[in-house]
Amino acid sequence: MFDFLDEDWFVIGLEVVFLILISYDVWKYVKTRKREYIVNIVLAIGFAIWVLYPFYTKYYMWEAKEREGLIQSCLSEHNATYCACIDDKIFKAYDVKSFKALDQKNDKEFLAFIKSSEEECFESSWF
Repeated sequence: MFDFLDEDWFVIGLEVVFLILISYDVWKYVKTRKREYIVNIVLAIGFAIWVLYPFYTKYYMWEAKEREGLIQSCLSEHNATYCACIDDKIFKAYDVKSFKALDQKNDKEFLAFIKSSEEECFESSWF
């Protein structure tokens, strides 16, 4: 139901909204010098960090060698287009520790994730 939360456009949209809110409060503070706008700025920055941090932790916790290893293992079984799409979805959905802890052949949730990712990757809009 909330699959859009993992989409890049949603995260970018949140970033734009927070930047607009923060810049508006900075503009109003410069114009009026009221302390309430400083509180708004601090709250907006704090809320932005609280909301956006989970989106970035999974993706950026993967080191380059771990990403390359996953891509190479995928390329041994599939083509480059498939691997690029699936691996990108894996990097965003799982952090390194939880991915390594998975039983990739028998975990029902992971297999359902791969199946839905394949359906998204092979839609007409992907190619």
